[in-house]
Amino acid sequence: MEKKYILALDQGTTSSRALVFDRQGRIHGSAQHPFRQIYPQPGWVEHDPREIASSQLGVMVEAMVSSSVSPDEIDSIGITNQRETTIVWDRRTGKPIYNAIVWQCRRTAPLVEALCGDRSVAAMVRKKTGLIPDAYFSASKIRWILDHVEGAQNLAEEGHLAFGTVDSWLIWCLTSGSVHATDVTNASRTMLFNIHTGKWDNELLDLFGIPCSMLPEVRPSSADYGVTSYPGLPEGIPIRGVAGDQQAALFGQCCFESGRAKNTYGTGCFMLMHTGNVAVESSHGLVSTIAASAPGSSRLEYALEGSVFVAGALIQWLRDELGIIKSAQESEALALTVEDSAGVYIVPAFTGLGAPYWDADARGAIYGLTRGATRAHVVRAALESLAYQVADVARTMEQDSGMRIDELNVDGGASGNNLLMQIQADILGAQLNRPAVIESTGLGAAFLAGLNTGFWEDLDEIRSIRAHDDHFLPRMDSLARKQCMAGWHDAVRRTLSASDE
Repeated sequence: MEKKYILALDQGTTSSRALVFDRQGRIHGSAQHPFRQIYPQPGWVEHDPREIASSQLGVMVEAMVSSSVSPDEIDSIGITNQRETTIVWDRRTGKPIYNAIVWQCRRTAPLVEALCGDRSVAAMVRKKTGLIPDAYFSASKIRWILDHVEGAQNLAEEGHLAFGTVDSWLIWCLTSGSVHATDVTNASRTMLFNIHTGKWDNELLDLFGIPCSMLPEVRPSSADYGVTSYPGLPEGIPIRGVAGDQQAALFGQCCFESGRAKNTYGTGCFMLMHTGNVAVESSHGLVSTIAASAPGSSRLEYALEGSVFVAGALIQWLRDELGIIKSAQESEALALTVEDSAGVYIVPAFTGLGAPYWDADARGAIYGLTRGATRAHVVRAALESLAYQVADVARTMEQDSGMRIDELNVDGGASGNNLLMQIQADILGAQLNRPAVIESTGLGAAFLAGLNTGFWEDLDEIRSIRAHDDHFLPRMDSLARKQCMAGWHDAVRRTLSASDE
């Protein structure tokens, strides 16, 4: 039977999705299912790995059945996943020895400080991994599990335990334990992987006391990861593409060359800029990470990454806590009733400020309120704050890389807000490209799989089907842009915890 489709498994932090893409990159079918968020203590976040697997495998079948796609029509599978989330299981039984410790979990912050608090150690970690030592990444999560599950360290040293980020766990499950592997993008988020040599690093493993036998084999993002052989699932479908969610989105947005950038508007924002074969070292608190590559790439490719902590979450706050809008969609219509924010600025430092400020103790604030300020002005100020934060990260990337962002590719839920996209283009002074299919993460995983099998011939074919349905060009003059950003930076200065104001 003719191979007509690629199946993308998009395993996220709160839900598992499956998307069926055709040769034109269009979504032919999809399914999604949420799963439990487990909070054992304040600041702790866990998932049940079995729920992750069952929900993901369930939507895989549902997407095919609901779209009347036969397994024989599926060319291959691409996997993309929440990054850094850590799972440890027993190779002999395939059963996890503890819940998945989620990337958001802060329980290991004291451990990271104890192991990496020395400046020379922190510098070593940063130089090898491109990452700032933090509980966010996988290494300290593995160490915590080995420390707190009885007998785990001995089992690990005996070679009985396997570690994986969510991609590795899904591959293990899909192949009934025959493949224990990850891709370079996920490996680069563990804080155990040397992004320059492309290998697990013994010095980092020794620092965290993690046996090398636990680690998955590292493969390119577009490679052979076995075939499906799980009971109850269609058998024999090749798994050929794997990438962490943000790198998958970068690939899905066709950011294959140095200087190309994308921003995903979700609960927070993730901006990545492709930097070619050079791992750019940031002097502004961005991280260097490995980018997904097309098959046949002879050298590793890299990206700079910067995060905005609060983006869509601010709009949710306006809706759920303040009650000044009834839905996220209402924010655009209400903000359009006023010409500007009337001097109102919102700094949404609900959980501190990220790049380029890195102030964990900063807290959110609203400035410039007058008696004439209305809820429409506040909502517009909220949209503008998203654009200002992204502009800060973009300017920082330009400074670190020496490359100008003339175009920004956008995706994620909030990218559907036309007013926000226009504000963003104005504040950046750059063109925004919003694709017809904003599911860039799943599409990136599909592209990686399909390029490996020959379903798509090459990157030129990918580019030809990745048509943008909307472009947003800057309309604001440079003086107005400078005035807006000056107001924003003044508001940020007042918000920083070290401010004398």
